[in-house]
Amino acid sequence: MAAAADIAVVDYGMGNLRSVSKAIEHVAPAMRVVVTSDPDTIAAAGRVVFPGQGAAPDCMREIEARGLRVAIIDAARNKPFLGICMGMQVLFEHSEEGDTPCLGIFPGAVQRFPDEAMRDDRGGKLKVPHMGWNNVHQAMPHPLWAGIEEGARFYFVHSYFVQPANPDLIAGFSHYPFPFTCAVAAGNVFAVQFHPEKSQNAGLALLGNFATWNPGAASAAACDLSGATCA
Repeated sequence: MAAAADIAVVDYGMGNLRSVSKAIEHVAPAMRVVVTSDPDTIAAAGRVVFPGQGAAPDCMREIEARGLRVAIIDAARNKPFLGICMGMQVLFEHSEEGDTPCLGIFPGAVQRFPDEAMRDDRGGKLKVPHMGWNNVHQAMPHPLWAGIEEGARFYFVHSYFVQPANPDLIAGFSHYPFPFTCAVAAGNVFAVQFHPEKSQNAGLALLGNFATWNPGAASAAACDLSGATCA
């Protein structure tokens, strides 16, 4: 019987899983990284990465079809957990995309960039999806920001953004053209809208920080994810 994975990358049929796993293997070569859709493998892993891209209705349908809902929620409650892109959005209660109920781990909703607001400083129309490099501003100190410069650039591809009901969740924000939440954190969960696996040195630094991050049992126990309040 194979040893439990150090890091499980959740496979629900969506997302650039190979890029994510290879980036993690690069920064944590001594760790066993597995890409898996098996709930038992996810449950046994030391830490979990929940990536994804595509549409919220498709994401939630695949999570349910593969029996992954409970495994994902349990991982978010009990071990170091990193959500990426769609893997951040569906942690919230609801997405405007397809009027989709999500996992409800965090209170809040996911909204599309509003057409009427998508203008640059000169009045030019901004494209949706928001695609490319953008500065990320750190809204709270966190071990996953260690060694990453304030305002560092990360790579984004998205048409929707999260709106946490509790502002204390916000770990980072970016501008397009208005400020929007691009990172959230509570207890043993950290989640980002951008793609660290595509973000060169800053992204690799964040993944490396996650690989060694130990939020501690006290932190996890003090954090009520359903209300996103942490001691």
